[in-house]
Amino acid sequence: MQRKKCIEPECQKNAYDAYRCRAHGGGPRCTIDGCQKGARGKTGLCSSHGGSKKCIEENCHRVARDRYGRCAFHVKGKLCQTQGCLQGAYGKTDHCRSHGKGPCCIVDGCSKGALEKSDKCLDHGGGPQCIIENCLKRSRVTSGLCQAHNRGQCKEKGCSNPAEGRSRRCLSHGGRYICIEENCNRRARTISGKCDIHAGAKLCQIDGCSTGSYGKSGLCKAHGGGIRCMIDGCPKGAHSGSGYCLEHGGGKCIEDGCRKAAQGKTQHCISHGGGRRCREENCPRSVAWNTDHCATHGGGPRCQVKGCTHIAYNKGGCCKTHGGGPRCVEPGCQNSAKGKIRKCMAHGGGKRCNIDGCSKGAQNRSDQCLDHGGGRCIEDGCHKAAQGKTRMCFSHGGGVRCAYQNCKKSGKYPSNMCIEHGGGVRCIEDGCTKASQGKNTRCIAHGGGLRCPHCITWPDSRRGTKEYDGYCATCFKHLFPLDERSKVTRVHTKELHVRNAINEHFEGFVHDKPLYTGHCDCSMRRRIDHRTLIGSTLLCVETDEFAHKGYDPLDEEIRYDDLFMVHSGKWIFIRFNPDGKGVDMEDKLTRLIEEIQIQMERIEKEENTELLEIVKLFY
Repeated sequence: MQRKKCIEPECQKNAYDAYRCRAHGGGPRCTIDGCQKGARGKTGLCSSHGGSKKCIEENCHRVARDRYGRCAFHVKGKLCQTQGCLQGAYGKTDHCRSHGKGPCCIVDGCSKGALEKSDKCLDHGGGPQCIIENCLKRSRVTSGLCQAHNRGQCKEKGCSNPAEGRSRRCLSHGGRYICIEENCNRRARTISGKCDIHAGAKLCQIDGCSTGSYGKSGLCKAHGGGIRCMIDGCPKGAHSGSGYCLEHGGGKCIEDGCRKAAQGKTQHCISHGGGRRCREENCPRSVAWNTDHCATHGGGPRCQVKGCTHIAYNKGGCCKTHGGGPRCVEPGCQNSAKGKIRKCMAHGGGKRCNIDGCSKGAQNRSDQCLDHGGGRCIEDGCHKAAQGKTRMCFSHGGGVRCAYQNCKKSGKYPSNMCIEHGGGVRCIEDGCTKASQGKNTRCIAHGGGLRCPHCITWPDSRRGTKEYDGYCATCFKHLFPLDERSKVTRVHTKELHVRNAINEHFEGFVHDKPLYTGHCDCSMRRRIDHRTLIGSTLLCVETDEFAHKGYDPLDEEIRYDDLFMVHSGKWIFIRFNPDGKGVDMEDKLTRLIEEIQIQMERIEKEENTELLEIVKLFY
């Protein structure tokens, strides 16, 4: 006959008393007053009160491990060979799991045992994981979901938080574990699923109070039970074994001047390193939600908008940029609300400037707005904006610093490294390790940064500048020849010096003009700085400022291919670098003129036999 299942929602375990499994209060319970744990065997006691079967050896109080009633120390099987260890050896090995034998975690430096059907320990994600995307928690065997996702969602409209117990609501909407007794709406306190009254626990002796008593006082914490604050005249309860209440420093961070609460078993707040930290290497941030990573490294729920990787806020399932978190209550305003009045900074939300007559928002941790010096670097004479919680600008050490040893530069999102050491967003092109520029995901060489809107679709597009309204200097001069700026554009550029030197010594050179095809009226966008046709050979001079170090070599090859489609004869390119190398510009131009003369003589004597020749000067 098939056994009945536990009546608790989503639980697939067998029921022991026709209603519930052992985990939910089924089966025989410990007979000790106030204890709700399961009894072991026929003893009527739980393991904590001596219910487990003990070793049969005289004066031995260890738990029996084998069918003969002996503990691991007295068992006839093998013990771990590590000196001083009394654990049983694992399988056919000579060591227990704790000493690195048997199946061990494959993570470097970890000696813990790997979980069943896995190659990692529990701390490093071993065992079956929750089937929900991006969830790293361990799943239950039957459902494939972790405890958080196995409870179902809150029934409130638009809320995706997990429901608590039978209430079908999350904690934010009043959900909780409710007593299983009929018509009882008190919160369940024990593993039996019952409240303090129905579980038989001792209640507070104050009339009308149904809260359980604390310790031997017979009173709950609210009415004076438990350890009290050591300050004379203070009736509040001591916090976290400190001997003081929260108002008198109990449970507070031990850093000087910090009043925040200490986290977990540490003595520090989150800002000073307390609580659980992100498991990403070299990351000092605290974990987000119940994950093992901070928000930067994937911890916590992510925004549901496609392509967005920011952390989601509250029940909206979106980040603050896409509407997550509380919004401003002003009609038509979609900005994030600040503070308790549910308004954005523009409509009066958040902390305000303390200067009389000023209604602007205060910046960061200061009491003034930007106009009155708030949010500024605290260094004398510095008026730059302070970064993060440091109260200093980037130049004076504010913001996140690079984690690389002895590096004092600023760390860039999403890592904690500076750009030089690999921080910041990198170019998405295969094999490129340069930093991306602007709001796109490519470096300058691959089209990143501010591009000229006129030549942005060209393979050799250039960067736009604010000086020319976002256009590059070349396009601006051709598009707006009557503009006052076009009259002085590139008057002092190196390319113009080269052009003047060539015109002074040679005739017939064409400068910075599109190439025309011979069989149609169309022209191509490719331009050559200086060119002249001698017979069937096109002699070209290119002024490559700074040796075109920021250019992609693949773009250079594509450029040559496009030019070959226009002229099917021979080519000679003189690539002239007017920068660097410690040589004066006039001496460089003299060497360039000599090289042009040499190549002209070779062409006239038909000594150039290759289809393409490239001569680089001062590279």
